[in-house]
Amino acid sequence: MKKILKYTAISLGMLAGLPACEVERLPETAISDQTFWRSEGDLKAASNYLYTYLPTFGTLTPQGYSSTYNVTYASEDVWSDDAFGLASSNISDGSRLAPATDANYTANYLLIRAANNIIEKAPRAAASTAQTIIDRYVAEARFFRAWGYYNLVQRYGDVPLILKTLDETSADLNAPASPRAAIFDQIYQDLDFAAQKLPTPTTLGTADYGRISNTAALSFKARVALFEGTRSKYHSYGEPTKHLKVSVDAAKAVIDSKQHDLYAGSYFDIWQLAGEGRQNRENIIVRQYGVSLTERVVTHSYYRGTLENGNMNPTKSLADSYLYKDGLPINKSPLYKAPVVSTDVFVDRDTRMSDTFMKKGDPMMTTKPIFDIAPLVFNKTGFMFRKTSNVDDWNTQASTIDRPILRYAEVLVTYAEALYELNGSISDADLDLTVNRLRQRGGVAKLTNTFATANGLNMRDEIRRERRVELAQEGFRYWDLIRWKTAEVELPKPILGNYFFKAEFGTVAAVRLTADNYILVQEASFRKFDPARDYLWPLPINEIALNPLLVQNKGW
Repeated sequence: MKKILKYTAISLGMLAGLPACEVERLPETAISDQTFWRSEGDLKAASNYLYTYLPTFGTLTPQGYSSTYNVTYASEDVWSDDAFGLASSNISDGSRLAPATDANYTANYLLIRAANNIIEKAPRAAASTAQTIIDRYVAEARFFRAWGYYNLVQRYGDVPLILKTLDETSADLNAPASPRAAIFDQIYQDLDFAAQKLPTPTTLGTADYGRISNTAALSFKARVALFEGTRSKYHSYGEPTKHLKVSVDAAKAVIDSKQHDLYAGSYFDIWQLAGEGRQNRENIIVRQYGVSLTERVVTHSYYRGTLENGNMNPTKSLADSYLYKDGLPINKSPLYKAPVVSTDVFVDRDTRMSDTFMKKGDPMMTTKPIFDIAPLVFNKTGFMFRKTSNVDDWNTQASTIDRPILRYAEVLVTYAEALYELNGSISDADLDLTVNRLRQRGGVAKLTNTFATANGLNMRDEIRRERRVELAQEGFRYWDLIRWKTAEVELPKPILGNYFFKAEFGTVAAVRLTADNYILVQEASFRKFDPARDYLWPLPINEIALNPLLVQNKGW
């Protein structure tokens, strides 16, 4: 049985009365510091609160805080060309304005302050607690501080770097933004400390499953460094080689640790109860929900609220990314045949497509036990995601299935991409270590340098394709387009959906079609991306008003 982290804000006392626009202006209330920070139990209780900031299947509201934070899978995927919702996103259509407040900004500073508080005060437990124990919880705090700063710099670029708790009189409340290079250096320092001081997954075992391990710190470091290495490379700034080397080394350390492996069951079951817990060595970081409806931390209704109701629908662009079993894409494979019925789309394809997309005959929900075809009233693309669907969850609308946040599969594709970007090539041996293990899971032919050359394939594109399909519906695609500097090319394209199978779709909803009979969901004229502005998000206007040394990002 899986272990549940009991989340609590005990001892932190930071959140009451926080205005939404303010960062670090947090009164010290609740339990007195004079009666806390005395034992391992105190340190663990304080650290547990940090886990409430891990991404969720929905939005959360921190205790004592009026706004929600943490975007859902749906939010991030519909910003990209992988998915479309019931209506267009103001990110993908270029219509958003600089906001007065932004919970993504404020909540990450709340997390950073909570982490700083633990880092500063954990040593007070030294009289009764071993230094190794203190170091462990400081390491957890430094991991989450790195998590918060990565979320900030990924969106906003340069932001204030605050490494201590502040009060109303602190001069650092009006500190200017630090350069992103300095922030990444601090992130690496924090993650290195975490990797050195945290237990291995084996040491954590079942009892502490869900807590951050040393391989979690290394895996996240690989993710962070790949982002900055490729972003600096393709946006022409900084030291891309430095970051790519960091990513390669961190990912390889995880691989060499032998602490993780791909899940032995089906790809689909990774997001089901069968794939939960310590027995699934693919999971490196998870957001825990609970053991059952009677023993839970929190629940979600992601399936019904997001998939069935059409808040996130796969696009033709994503569907076309899945290879045929001969290892060739849809525009090159001789296995491709024009579809006649909806199930033809899945014939001879990477089996991960069938695990990610609903198809006729799949279990769906109690009132409609078997999926037929996506209703265009809700699923505007004529496709529906399947990856996280569960009939029992539809019944209860209170799922306790955990959310995988960082999987070993991501480490493998990160290693392959970082290695290729660093060296301009990748050996067949490294392809077998990474990409081909994932292709094998999908029943797809191996990728080799000879195969790519013989079939006119670009190795960089094939590695990126593998990342896209393996991590589909997990919120990566938008940020990948940002770091590759291809958002300006891909996001303004029209959104197309499934082939229109008239006999199956019927005429319940009005539909526009392309000349070759694909559903036209959104024309290119309604999708905009300004490369001079949109590669960074706008800083919240109220934050700039509070701190005159903050400078708004260009174009906002």
